[in-house]
Amino acid sequence: MKYLISAVFAALVPASAWARTSDDANTVTVADRISDDYITVLATGSDMRVDWSGQPVTVIGSDQIDQIQGGDLTRVLERAPGVTFTRNGGPGAQTALFVRGAASQQLLVLLDGVRMTDPSAPSGGTDLGNFDAMTIGKVELLRGSNSVVWGSDALGGVLALTSREANGLQASAEGGSHGTFDGQASAGISRDAWAVNVSGGYTTTDGVSAYAGGTEPDGFHQWRVAGNARLDLAPGLSLVATGRYAAGKLQIDGFPPPSYTFADTSEYQTTKQASGRAGLRYRSDALDLDAGFAMYDTRRAYFDPSQPAPWNFEYAYTGRSERADLTGRWRLPRDLALDFGADSEWTHYSGTYDAGQSANLTSGHALLGWYTARATLAAGLRVDDHSRFGSEVTFGANGTLALTGSLRLRASYGEGFKAPTLFQLLSDYGNAALRPERSESYDAGIEWHSARASASLTAFRRDTRGLIDYVSCWGMTTGICTNRPFGTYDNVGRARAQGIEAELELRPADSLTVQAAYTYLEATDRTPGATTQGNDLSRRPRNALTLSADWTTPLAGLKLGGDVRLVSDSYDDAYNTVRLDGYALATLRASVPVGGHVELFGRVENLFDSKYQVAAGYGTYGRAAYAGVRVRY
Repeated sequence: MKYLISAVFAALVPASAWARTSDDANTVTVADRISDDYITVLATGSDMRVDWSGQPVTVIGSDQIDQIQGGDLTRVLERAPGVTFTRNGGPGAQTALFVRGAASQQLLVLLDGVRMTDPSAPSGGTDLGNFDAMTIGKVELLRGSNSVVWGSDALGGVLALTSREANGLQASAEGGSHGTFDGQASAGISRDAWAVNVSGGYTTTDGVSAYAGGTEPDGFHQWRVAGNARLDLAPGLSLVATGRYAAGKLQIDGFPPPSYTFADTSEYQTTKQASGRAGLRYRSDALDLDAGFAMYDTRRAYFDPSQPAPWNFEYAYTGRSERADLTGRWRLPRDLALDFGADSEWTHYSGTYDAGQSANLTSGHALLGWYTARATLAAGLRVDDHSRFGSEVTFGANGTLALTGSLRLRASYGEGFKAPTLFQLLSDYGNAALRPERSESYDAGIEWHSARASASLTAFRRDTRGLIDYVSCWGMTTGICTNRPFGTYDNVGRARAQGIEAELELRPADSLTVQAAYTYLEATDRTPGATTQGNDLSRRPRNALTLSADWTTPLAGLKLGGDVRLVSDSYDDAYNTVRLDGYALATLRASVPVGGHVELFGRVENLFDSKYQVAAGYGTYGRAAYAGVRVRY
């Protein structure tokens, strides 16, 4: 597998960024990849052209999401470099995203501006198995540490998801292998002074056995509703609100007696998520302001139907975050701009066997930048004060330089931190003396474009220290293990992730697009004196490549496309004793318009029925086929 990937990569470098030329002949937009527009909020917290940021940002719009098809968000994210994932079973199962080798809980995930970090999870983080790509209209991914703008959890990067909106009626539905059905409908009205949008969806699948050796499939079922609204109060001033609720049930496998080894079980998990934000938005020539209050609530419960009630209930966790924030951009003379913000977040956690705990994090930041079409330079500082461990200061800087109309350099330095979770601090396994995890991230890249081709190449490195890990107290009763008979958490780890990212896009004709995204990654344990020092971090493959092609044929608008995903070997454990073999997956897809409002589509995933695992012992789909319809009015 590694030789195959190396050979393909050699044929592709230098690789790509997606590029467009605007109507102004003197202004060229060059970005990692942009589908619907040129704008991102991830670089500064305010709307900004992607090419004016020295930080690597990938933007994927609704057209490309529709082109990829289906509800599996990982298939969309694999179009970006630096991305790998693991999943404990089929779609809907717990899904972790690794960006440039960072742990999944070191990636900040936003949905419609709301932080989706789960306060009830022991290590925090976001389970992407609860999100459906059919509900998403835009994906933005910033790779690298950026706590200056985004604060805690942004060690590895920031993923921003924006819900799909409709001005009229939209609906889509698909069904196929493993008893799968995925449907979504939305309706919206947009006027000059107001707008409202509501949507709902349902997903069900029989799934595949979470235990790879099992025979009983583990299904997933979820229904969801969402909405957003805008009301203009005065010129430039609007009241805005967004909200989402999702409830799901996931069948899982466990470790039943008497052997307590991984096997088929009848256990299941329920998850209920509620999130929303309401606030004011002000826009003027000199000043932009956004102020609001956001809430995210998650409730997870676990059941074992093999036991009679009430013993069939095992345990449950509840987490809640509430956040008040103010952000803005002040446009200064001489092409300067000041991006600034202040926020305060309250987090709450409780569990069946843990008393309720809470914490508060209050922050302020400022980022001063100079932005022109030829060059940009920005630097900023952030101060965070946590009620449990005190203050943290982070710094970041980035810049770009257009060497010619077709060639641009960019570079960035960013610091990140991640506050310990309430479980790590205050549960029965907690350690109130924990400090935040910290990181320093560097990258530099070059981008090139022409009318029919685009390319980029980026080198990166991230050093992380103070990583929080579980420490066993077996046979120990003193020191950190005092009153911790089973174990506790401590800042014991260091890690380094470094490598290169490359992208390529070719447009030999208006009807044909070919893309490639490749990552070479060395993610290693750097903990001094540890038995794992020098080992690869678990589930971090060295090579990952996605190839895709899309062609609009001259036959009644018929579109044909395909993707190939190549991933090299990795290890499932920190000791590098359990190997995960590399794999190659191919997808073929097609779509055709019927009249002016209807589109039929279908695809075959894992075309060659490859046998593979992304987490040792957990099942994955073989060959699967799906077909669906999309309607717009």
